[in-house]
Amino acid sequence: MEKTVYSMCFMCSIRCPIKVTVKDGQVTFIEGNPKVAGIDGSLCPRGSAGISLLYDSQRVQSPMIRSGERGSGQWRKATWDEALDYIADKLKVIIQKHGAPSVALTERTNLSTHVSKTFLKAIGSPNHFTHDALCKGSVNTACRSLFGYTDAQMGIDYKNTKHIVMYGRNLFEAIAVKEVNSLMEAMAAGAKMTYIDPRVSITATKAQRYWMIRPGTDLALNYALMHVILKERLYDAEYVDKWVLGLNELQDFVQSCTPEWAEKETGIPAAEIVVLAREMSKDKPAVIFHYGYRGAHHANEIYMRRSILILNALMGSVEAKGGIFFKKGPGEVGGKPARKLTEQKFPAIKAPRADKVGTKDFPLPDPDHGVPQMLPQAILNEDPYPIKALLVYRFEPLMSMPDSNLTKKALDKLDLIVTIDINYSDIAWHSDVILPESIYLERTDCVQQANGQKPLMFLRRQAVPPRYDTRDWNVIAKQIAERIGIGEFFPYKDSEDLVRWQLEGTGFTLEDFDKSGFVAYTDKQILWDRKEGLKFKTPSKKIELKSALLENAGFPSFPPYEPVPIYTDNQFRLVTGRNALHTHVSTQNNAYLSELMPENMLWINSKRASALGIKDGGLVKVASKNGSGQIKALVTDFIHPDSVFMLHGFGHQAQLAARSYNKGVSDAMLEENITDKVGGSPALHDTIVTVQAA
Repeated sequence: MEKTVYSMCFMCSIRCPIKVTVKDGQVTFIEGNPKVAGIDGSLCPRGSAGISLLYDSQRVQSPMIRSGERGSGQWRKATWDEALDYIADKLKVIIQKHGAPSVALTERTNLSTHVSKTFLKAIGSPNHFTHDALCKGSVNTACRSLFGYTDAQMGIDYKNTKHIVMYGRNLFEAIAVKEVNSLMEAMAAGAKMTYIDPRVSITATKAQRYWMIRPGTDLALNYALMHVILKERLYDAEYVDKWVLGLNELQDFVQSCTPEWAEKETGIPAAEIVVLAREMSKDKPAVIFHYGYRGAHHANEIYMRRSILILNALMGSVEAKGGIFFKKGPGEVGGKPARKLTEQKFPAIKAPRADKVGTKDFPLPDPDHGVPQMLPQAILNEDPYPIKALLVYRFEPLMSMPDSNLTKKALDKLDLIVTIDINYSDIAWHSDVILPESIYLERTDCVQQANGQKPLMFLRRQAVPPRYDTRDWNVIAKQIAERIGIGEFFPYKDSEDLVRWQLEGTGFTLEDFDKSGFVAYTDKQILWDRKEGLKFKTPSKKIELKSALLENAGFPSFPPYEPVPIYTDNQFRLVTGRNALHTHVSTQNNAYLSELMPENMLWINSKRASALGIKDGGLVKVASKNGSGQIKALVTDFIHPDSVFMLHGFGHQAQLAARSYNKGVSDAMLEENITDKVGGSPALHDTIVTVQAA
């Protein structure tokens, strides 16, 4: 018997809509949902490897309780009741002794994040952390400083753009299927792409213009572009006069930032900078300066991301067809969104966050996500109070946060570490208890509220029963909550029951998703009136180049540019990134994907490699202040001489994940834990490494 299930992928965090074919209880085929515009049946390599994950014998198959030293790999199988009772008993002791704020939970933002937040709110802890700050915390803060909206509340109209500029946004390898298809459609219709990156990525090969910029100097380039745009009055004067605050201050600031000055800093010819400014002006407002997804490169990251967004404002491309836009929710058409458990009333939480976000010490990062890379220091220093228990859900602090040795030292100080995961991740290997989650093909998840130009809701549906003794997080959280006396905040018996609760009042039912996997609030595209109807949430109700958010917190809107050092001899700036075959740290053990790419390599410029006696494919030692490792060299002209590059996510140390164990080098082990103290992101590209032949 064959059936079709419309669902959502979860081989990465994009959640592309999928169509799953099931025959006699087995998944036989996964493809992109052909009923969703822009997907049209497409799926990336990671999505296609979902079948391999489902039938993987190296998944975590039952609850595990540590029986030896942390990290020793000594485990014993446990029943669910035994594991949940163990966790609950430990939590009750920790909360009684140290208080509820001593419990923290970290996760990658997902459809059940409201469940995780409810758990912490119910016990009285403010310490919920998401992966978002590690990836795009400073982008979030930059967006709020200019528009009053977070980056998650903004979208990009790839399909209708005439020219897009991307700063290391490797769209054709860090694949979001709909975005890629939409941009390819625009380029086929004549749109241009300018790509700026120290490394020639796959995306660079698709561009009409590629600039191999000196790493860390993007801000100088953008200031020069602003200089030209303002000097030659290339901006959208009507839009700027109506909606932009702080133009005079910006003009004074960039007056000295000439293209000739930027050429010395970036290596990009001054004349080419002028040409790009004029080209973008000619096509405005249907142009995009892409503000990025991962915005976690440098200690001044927020200002680099603000500079990109300011260029969009000058072009009048904010809330323009072919530009960037604010996502519209169901309220725009009289609809109601799905409910969340966090809408309940909870006891007041008076304690500050452990990372001090939202206090005078760290005022601007988004407290909805926190700043995870500050957690190790908070644990080690017990400032502002002790953290003693850590719940980790589909998150990898040892490989996603910079300076994994510091993180491990902090973890060793905890009384309880619980990991909820599908794989033997490094953090699972270092935990006290592992609770195995059913994978996305084996469970129904909470509703996805997909706001945009047309607000929708999507639903992930269970395609097949769990293959092993696994459960979904919604149920796990509820069962722990019941054991520690907060079960009343979880008013459902299973995930399907929770979805029905969420949909109450929306006008939709769970069965409405059966036909195509989604429901739509409207079939009409929503754009606000650019002349009178833009709804900025800043204090001035305008785009604030001079930002009240920044200035009121004691930070300048336009700080002086600091020149970037040049590194010689065997010193390089370490740059990391993505590839279409792997998702962050989570797919390196997938049977299909590990065969295609089993390890990472160190990209190094040919001339610098020759001077150091390094051969293509030869082993090199790469070292920083924090650690070192041996890795194969990829000697190439396709990277800037100041940089070396490695793919993120390799160097796993969990031995039961046998395909990925000890393959390649972990960038997190090398990276210094440096933070953008204004925006909140880690400065992942501010680590300097030495390289030598091994």
